[in-house]
Amino acid sequence: MTSSGARHWWQRDTTPGLVLIAATIISFVVLNSSAGETFHALLENQIANLSVGIGEAAHPLNAHLIINDALMVIFFLYVGLELKRETVEGPFKNPREAALPMAGALGGMIAPALIFVALNFHEPAYLRGWAIPAATDIAFAIGVLSLLGPRVPAGLRLFLLALAIIDDLGAILVIALFYSTHLVGWALGGAAVTFGIMLLMNRAGVKPLPIYWLFGLALWGFMLLSGVHATIAGVLTAMTVPMRDKAGGSPLITAEHTLKPWVQFAIMPIFALTNAGVVLHGAGVATLLHPIALGVGLGLVLGKPIGITIAYQLTCKVLKQQPPGTIGQMLGISILAGIGFTMSLFIGTLAFGSGDLATPVRFGVLGGSLISALLGLVVLWWCCRKLAPQTASDLSREEELAEQRGVLENIDPPKH
Repeated sequence: MTSSGARHWWQRDTTPGLVLIAATIISFVVLNSSAGETFHALLENQIANLSVGIGEAAHPLNAHLIINDALMVIFFLYVGLELKRETVEGPFKNPREAALPMAGALGGMIAPALIFVALNFHEPAYLRGWAIPAATDIAFAIGVLSLLGPRVPAGLRLFLLALAIIDDLGAILVIALFYSTHLVGWALGGAAVTFGIMLLMNRAGVKPLPIYWLFGLALWGFMLLSGVHATIAGVLTAMTVPMRDKAGGSPLITAEHTLKPWVQFAIMPIFALTNAGVVLHGAGVATLLHPIALGVGLGLVLGKPIGITIAYQLTCKVLKQQPPGTIGQMLGISILAGIGFTMSLFIGTLAFGSGDLATPVRFGVLGGSLISALLGLVVLWWCCRKLAPQTASDLSREEELAEQRGVLENIDPPKH
């Protein structure tokens, strides 16, 4: 923050989303230019005949492996740190407060999956992509929401943030349970022992972060060889990082803040650059109407708002709670949750790789995310247009303290 309270351009909520858009456009342009084949070869060609692993568990080392199985581990480490902070000191520690976004996230995963399955039921091979439209991209969704400025009530923003975080946890569980293949027993055993040691370190009061990163690297190696997707190592490592030290400081929040700019301005744009582009040559109406593209696109655009709305309405009635906004405002937020983008693309690569089915996956993800972003903006603008703008302190003070202290409730006004 500057002394005046204004944020630098790289601190604004919109910036990560704009960077992702730029990376996607660059990827699209490069893949459809004369350099497209060269770019694809750079990503897929094995590096110096090197492999990662032993025997049948070995993976050819290429740029895609480095990005999707190594850099994305850091992304999931960051998400895991955020999840732990919200659970230990944030609103998720209160089950009643967490119930509404938790129910919304669950409904927002089930409904899109059902739409995808309904449209692809005739082709069993396509059903592997059922989880693609179930994901929400936190950075992109929050970035798009911030375009509306201070008229959006803080409660709506926090609901979307909480929902997206829980959604990511669901995506992590889905990856672990449904996109892990050819399990290797000894590697799973090594991962379990390593994780157990890290938990004991936490209980014993070990605080230095580099020790956790060292064991986390070993855990990643075992996961990569085990058949369970390596990104799970990032989440497991985050679970073992200490929340507080004896002086009241937070190793976890320190790690989260250190990783945040690297994740937002390096890892996610690199992933988008290498996974979001669509080759238009040979693609036509048939590609747009491909069952996978339709399942993903309609799952994001229709499934997300339908599932979230039904789930949070039922939860409000059962718990006798009030939602953080009007029906129209909540609908707009639910539509914005249909921005799957990087998370949906990532699950798409796990489901279908980079073969022929990658094109309809990307059409569905990009098309569905774009429609969700535009439609959500229109609905929210209309529903919030008559609201008085909140002062910067009303919104930023709450979020700034949440970042510094790891809490999102019982926040006292700052003392001057």
